Amino acid sequence: MSDTTKTAPRIPPRPTEDWTDEVDDAFSVLRAHAPAGADAPAAAQRPKANILGIYAWHPDFIRGWMPFSNHLRNSTLSDRHREIAILRTTWLGYGEYEWAQHVWMSLAGGVLTETEIAALSEGPDAAEWSAADAAVVRAADQMVTGDKLASDEVWAELEAQFTRQQLIDFVFMVGTYDMHCTAFRNLGLELEDGMTGFPPDHRPPAGR
Repeated sequence: MSDTTKTAPRIPPRPTEDWTDEVDDAFSVLRAHAPAGADAPAAAQRPKANILGIYAWHPDFIRGWMPFSNHLRNSTLSDRHREIAILRTTWLGYGEYEWAQHVWMSLAGGVLTETEIAALSEGPDAAEWSAADAAVVRAADQMVTGDKLASDEVWAELEAQFTRQQLIDFVFMVGTYDMHCTAFRNLGLELEDGMTGFPPDHRPPAGR
């Protein structure tokens, strides 16, 4: 990655040893499935993810954001449709951290194949997709580019396979990860060691 496109940490992750009781309490939603009465983690046990380190500067933000984030993670969408929406959106928006994270999650969980992930970098016309899948990818494309509005034709194709709850969750999934691309590129969220980012030729155009 060249110096002109490299993400630099404008707000670096807060070191875990610097987290306060307030930060630990705000992150308690992440321990929702821990045994009742579980204590806050010691510094050595706190999650080291860069994304959480940025959040750790702002406990009130954590409290407001995490319930919605948890809803998206457990929404009415299938795991496969969720990951298709996230990966296509973050590819288009140059959200490298989320792309890298969700490629790993999709492969590790058997949600998407390597061929399907490659097709997500190509778009809705990739030979890999069925007509139904192509409509999902195309909807994401239309929602994050141009006038950011899915066409009536594409919306009808979504209605043919999604319930109304799923349609709402899909729209907010794409919109949220489009926002992530903007937020994390501006904050300078860096990849962690071992994460595989975009190929060298997938970089924002000059001026973006």
